[in-house]
Amino acid sequence: MPRRARRVSATGIYHVMQRGINQQQILEDKEDNHKFLEILRECKSLSGFELYAYCLMGNHVHLVIKVGNEPLDTILKRICVRYANWYNTKYRRVGHLFQDRFKSEPIETAFSFLKVLRYVHQNPVKAGIVKTPGEYPYCSFNSYMNPTGNALVDIGPVLALVSIEEFAEFHGQVNEDTYVDITERTPRLTDEQAKRIVWKVSQCRSASEFQQLEIKVRNDCLRRLRAEGLSVRQISRLTGVSKGVIQRCTKCDDR
Repeated sequence: MPRRARRVSATGIYHVMQRGINQQQILEDKEDNHKFLEILRECKSLSGFELYAYCLMGNHVHLVIKVGNEPLDTILKRICVRYANWYNTKYRRVGHLFQDRFKSEPIETAFSFLKVLRYVHQNPVKAGIVKTPGEYPYCSFNSYMNPTGNALVDIGPVLALVSIEEFAEFHGQVNEDTYVDITERTPRLTDEQAKRIVWKVSQCRSASEFQQLEIKVRNDCLRRLRAEGLSVRQISRLTGVSKGVIQRCTKCDDR
């Protein structure tokens, strides 16, 4: 079946979500997050797009951008290829890092614009990582709260619509906004809790390192992780091991 054509935004503004292949971790530590932001800054200059929001979530990334000199597909390819090359070198891995097709949706009204910014910035809150967007270091919320020295996020169009105080109040409102994201059941453990268990059990510090374990050692770790309460989907996401391998090894369904 041919792929459905992307919807074109009349404003040129899109909410974009790109995730790791098999939903595995693509941002393992502080250095990885900082490198992704560095590449985002470089590509912004090269591609001529405006960036209104970002949130780096371990196994996926949210961006709100307005296309400029280059189309959306070219922009995302430029960002992802640069980061994948760096990541593969660092973790001594080969092959694709990102899922081949990113998700996107056009943002065409001022209210939708503000709502999608709130949605992106509230991702770590809804994931249970922090209590407020301002506590999370890898999203752009604080670029609006403390605009001095911000060189990455284009805050002007947003602050032309609302004041900083109104922006903060809007972000604090309870809502059930839904935009493109990873759709899955809520796990028993948050990914942060599960990641600590994975690294404790395996003595590895990245998905790539886990994948290099001897098969017998790896399979023993997979069984222990299931015994610790991690779901098959969660183990796959955090280790990069396919769900089929985990299910065969642990002889259980993803409950």
